[in-house]
Amino acid sequence: MQNLVAIVGRPNVGKSTLFNRLTETRDAITDPTSGTTRDRKYGHALWTEKAFTVIDTGGWITKSDDKFEAAIRAQVALSVEEADLIVFMVDVQTGVTDLDEDIAKLIRKSGKAVMLACNKVDTGAHDVGSADFYRLGLDSAVHTISAASGYGTGEFLDALVAQLPEIPEPEESNVPKIAIIGRPNVGKSTLINTLLGQERNIVTDIAGTTRDSVHTRYNMFGFDFDLVDTAGLRKRKQIEDQLEFYSTLRTIRSIDESDVCMLLIDAEQGFERQDLHVFWQAVSSYRGIVIVVNKWDLIEKDNNTMAEYEEKIRERIAPFTDVPIVFTSNVTKQRIIKAFEAALHVYENRKRHIPTSELNDFMLPIVNHQPPPMYKGKMVRIKYVTQIQSQTPTFAFYCNLPQYVKDPYKRFLENHLREAYDFEGASLRLFFRKK
Repeated sequence: MQNLVAIVGRPNVGKSTLFNRLTETRDAITDPTSGTTRDRKYGHALWTEKAFTVIDTGGWITKSDDKFEAAIRAQVALSVEEADLIVFMVDVQTGVTDLDEDIAKLIRKSGKAVMLACNKVDTGAHDVGSADFYRLGLDSAVHTISAASGYGTGEFLDALVAQLPEIPEPEESNVPKIAIIGRPNVGKSTLINTLLGQERNIVTDIAGTTRDSVHTRYNMFGFDFDLVDTAGLRKRKQIEDQLEFYSTLRTIRSIDESDVCMLLIDAEQGFERQDLHVFWQAVSSYRGIVIVVNKWDLIEKDNNTMAEYEEKIRERIAPFTDVPIVFTSNVTKQRIIKAFEAALHVYENRKRHIPTSELNDFMLPIVNHQPPPMYKGKMVRIKYVTQIQSQTPTFAFYCNLPQYVKDPYKRFLENHLREAYDFEGASLRLFFRKK
């Protein structure tokens, strides 16, 4: 499970720009137009090997002509309620406004930990005026940054991760936690009811019937695991009401708390863009993953239909293609048990540990034969590798210039690990450290 950090503030203070910088993406639209962000954006950030989830919220507004005003305020309030840490962004060029004071009241009332990020400070000379934000009465230093240029963000992130509450490692349990995830109305609740042989979860044709995560213990026929039926993750632009937004937050939490995610897709609709979004939400949380193609009984088939369908899915999820794909039908109960067997196999793969001596005997000849490409005329030499104790397989490579090891070479090493060892469905983490 990861800490949840919510970025809040009035419109056009740079929340989405900071979100993109923290997550190293361009997922959030940035535009000088006030109110560009109306829906929540979720992403994962990593700083000094400490991971956390980031929410980019819409700008807090009052007394405007924007018909989304009330929904935005409600969702900002929910983000504050759910977050472990709040980043309150303000604009040094504008100074303290009435909207800033309204947001400060909301944060003080929540009692949550807060960091005050004073944005649009491009150099130390622009710090003048930042001290004025202390009158907001928040229990936080004023951190001067420029989300656009990166000025001050390193020191800001150092302070942020230091302030995140420690999440204790969960006690070792012999009971795997399997979360059923996917778009609305793909058959998640029906799958669980089919497995249990009873109508445990409500099922209707209306998308979004499941609003919160529902936990069920399954202990039959030699199986023993916890099942979590989650609310469907929609496209962000379709998240309209605060109840649905709350459900989405709970689903993301359920993903972070699970061991393995079973991603259900609708065979008739195919592997759509939103399926891909949900897939990477689970992978970026370093959960195990199984893809379940449901409603397979509705597809007209020949001898090659399943193989062609599977190939198309693997093309969409590249470069992480080492994932089990199972074709099922809730109506005919076809391959339901096989799908859960695959999930339990992924659960075991996540616990796989390779002895250090064996790992070095295997990996060092590979890196010596094909070392990382030279960067700026300098040679990277990997001397040693070990597997770190973690919930997901994590490997530390010790070398002279870890900052020069780029993503293509990391994928090269990961592919060799997967070819030699069964990590199917498990997300691998590779760190490079100074020797």
